[in-house]
Amino acid sequence: MGFVPIRKEGKLPSATERESYVLEYGTAAIEVHVDAIQRGASVLLVDDLVATGGTLVAAVSLIRRLGGKVAECAVVIELPGLHGREKLEKLGCGVFSLAVFEGD
Repeated sequence: MGFVPIRKEGKLPSATERESYVLEYGTAAIEVHVDAIQRGASVLLVDDLVATGGTLVAAVSLIRRLGGKVAECAVVIELPGLHGREKLEKLGCGVFSLAVFEGD
């Protein structure tokens, strides 16, 4: 398997599976193609940022719904004061961060 995009709602061209999540100011949704992940596939979930964890938690849900197994979450930046890592770890997902910025 190669690269599988998980995008904001309405950005992917084929049939998709959708997951909503809560933002500070409302809700949003992400989508993945329904045939993008093979059942039992091990997936490395990569994102630029983990803050509250909403987007990554929604992505984990989509991957699992399609039968994939999240091996690890890798992010460029982590904002630990917003507790996204804890939400992912409660789901059994490890988190690797390149840079961690403390503060509020």
